[in-house]
Amino acid sequence: MNIMTWLIILVLLTSFPVGYLLAYLTREELVQGRFWLKILAIISLILSVILFFVYKNIAIILTLVYIAITSLVSLWKSYDKKFIR
Repeated sequence: MNIMTWLIILVLLTSFPVGYLLAYLTREELVQGRFWLKILAIISLILSVILFFVYKNIAIILTLVYIAITSLVSLWKSYDKKFIR
């Protein structure tokens, strides 16, 4: 694997701590925002798959995947009763 592949993997791995940070900073709003987090994740994933086959612009696709992972982590933490308070 070349350096660009490792860089892409590293950037995508940073979406997990960003999702946790976002969930931590917005603990009070997570329960009300579950619907919007689901919509954001679904739309981002669908658009990334469509753009992968049609447009093939890796920057846009990776941005959409990053947004999807971040919103899915926040959505997952919104169901944690100890985390919400």
